[in-house]
Amino acid sequence: LARFGSLPELATTSYEELLTVNGIGPAKATDILAAFELAKRLGESRMEFQGIVNSPQDAAQLVLRELSFADKEHFMIIMLNTKHRVIAKKVISIGHLQASLVHPREMFKEAIRRSSAAVILVHNHPSGDLTPSRDDIATTERLRDVGDMLGIDVLDHIIIGDNRYLSFREQGLL
Repeated sequence: LARFGSLPELATTSYEELLTVNGIGPAKATDILAAFELAKRLGESRMEFQGIVNSPQDAAQLVLRELSFADKEHFMIIMLNTKHRVIAKKVISIGHLQASLVHPREMFKEAIRRSSAAVILVHNHPSGDLTPSRDDIATTERLRDVGDMLGIDVLDHIIIGDNRYLSFREQGLL
């Protein structure tokens, strides 16, 4: 832990990086990564099955741990039924350091397949800066318009970074 500085940093460390630490061999590196993966899945499963989203904070809590410290931009959707109960969440694309490309066809294909009544868009900013870019705003507007045509409500777009979130709806951007 001393070498990586914090648990979130350790949690995002690669197998190869762990092997460079004195005293950590292949078996221990695998154990460490497995423990973090198990903790992540346990947290996700508890959140998913509790799952009614009544606020941007509820939506953010579903993905905060997963996306806060990711080193690449992830774009995902939270799919909801008519009562805003979580059906599923899915990563649609993983980008580079500062950009994640998402095509409406890919995003709505999953929402249609799961008979979603509504979706919440989510992506992270690895920099931790929650300020929406022009592309973020344009993408949100485009996806909202496509959702309107398909009868799937785009309820919000949440940006995650540095264990915080920004809601487009709360900011008046959606």
